[in-house]
Amino acid sequence: MIMADVWKIVLLIIGTMLVFISYWVAAEALFPALVARTRALYQRPFKLTILGLVLAAPLIALGIFVMNLPSAPVKIIGGLILSIPVIAGLAGSSGLCQKVGLGLPMPLDDQQPWRRVLRGGTVLTVTFLLPFVGWFFILPWTLVTGFAAAVLAVLPERKTSTPQPVAEAAPVSTPKEVLG
Repeated sequence: MIMADVWKIVLLIIGTMLVFISYWVAAEALFPALVARTRALYQRPFKLTILGLVLAAPLIALGIFVMNLPSAPVKIIGGLILSIPVIAGLAGSSGLCQKVGLGLPMPLDDQQPWRRVLRGGTVLTVTFLLPFVGWFFILPWTLVTGFAAAVLAVLPERKTSTPQPVAEAAPVSTPKEVLG
């Protein structure tokens, strides 16, 4: 292996890491409310994992099936179908980056909230570098849970069917009672 091959691999990895971080920071900049909702959904990561697998598997299977059809324009459609869970997974996992970044506070976070996502995303992408565990478990888990978080964050909130207790109204005082 010559030095050019080594640099090619190193620069591809660094470029991929920068793309991940860029998507996460862009999601924070463009959709801060969505990122905050996805961060709240990461309180239950097991639920996101199961839901993400259920939602993403049919899209991925359909995309692979369509990409294996003989027509070139249809293959492009298959690639677009495959990109849906990836892009939504990146947008949704920005909430995970924000959650990690909140654990690494800095004084400028109030003025520049995107820095939380930048710090958390940097830490998260470094975990992707761990051979086998990072490549085949952490990275796919991040995208799968991010896809589920994005889907849940976009859906309207459901109203709970349990009745809320009504507070008793305070007695209304007349102006004569107040002035004495």
